[in-house]
Amino acid sequence: MGGILIFDLSILQWVIVGICAIFIGFTKTGIPSLGVLVVTIFMFIFPAKESVGILLPLLIVGDIFSVIYYRRNVVWRHLVSLIAWVLIGILMGYFILDFVNSDQLKPIIGFLVLVLIILHVSKEKFGEKFNKALPKATWFTGLMGISAGFATMIGNAAGGVMAIYLLVKGLPKKEFVGTSAWFFLTVNLIKVPFYVQLDLITIESITFNAKFILLVIIGGVVGVKLLPIIPQRTFQILILAFTFLGALRLIIP
Repeated sequence: MGGILIFDLSILQWVIVGICAIFIGFTKTGIPSLGVLVVTIFMFIFPAKESVGILLPLLIVGDIFSVIYYRRNVVWRHLVSLIAWVLIGILMGYFILDFVNSDQLKPIIGFLVLVLIILHVSKEKFGEKFNKALPKATWFTGLMGISAGFATMIGNAAGGVMAIYLLVKGLPKKEFVGTSAWFFLTVNLIKVPFYVQLDLITIESITFNAKFILLVIIGGVVGVKLLPIIPQRTFQILILAFTFLGALRLIIP
């Protein structure tokens, strides 16, 4: 990943990345549907494979903000039962990233994003019936953990998987956000040495990330303040629609 890849952006691309940095803050403080949109947008601006490394440090900044704000709202037993399975998924994703190139990764991420959208829509449509239909057995925890680990490793796209898992556990809103925040901070920090080894995080990419840290924090603060008054259902429908189109664009050249 060379400096020219990151810094030779058009003015419009710089603006879009800045908006995405704000969206990351929103994502980490209660509007998870924005996360998959950011993943998709980054893959249009940067090569798909390199985009995951450029995005990760910004996500970690958002995770830190979210953990500080929701530090007391976490249910540790749900994370402890998940972590071993997540590590398996991360290792699977690591070998995939080491094997594929950007052109091969785009449709993989595209299909993954579509699956996450389907999960999200199913959750919204069926509500409690959807939650009760999902078993709480060990195999289900394992499936969710491996899926989350794999999705976050290859595309920073585990938000939908974790949303389903935590919904099944029946967590109240603050505990839902707090537990999710601790999960992603832990997992994203685990991913850093893998991304460094794969040359997806470099000095150049960290220098680039530093320019947007403040925007991530601003997004987090504004998200905390605005979340109670935003018509979230309408907002999520619009985000999912744009994300769906983005996912199709990743699949269809």
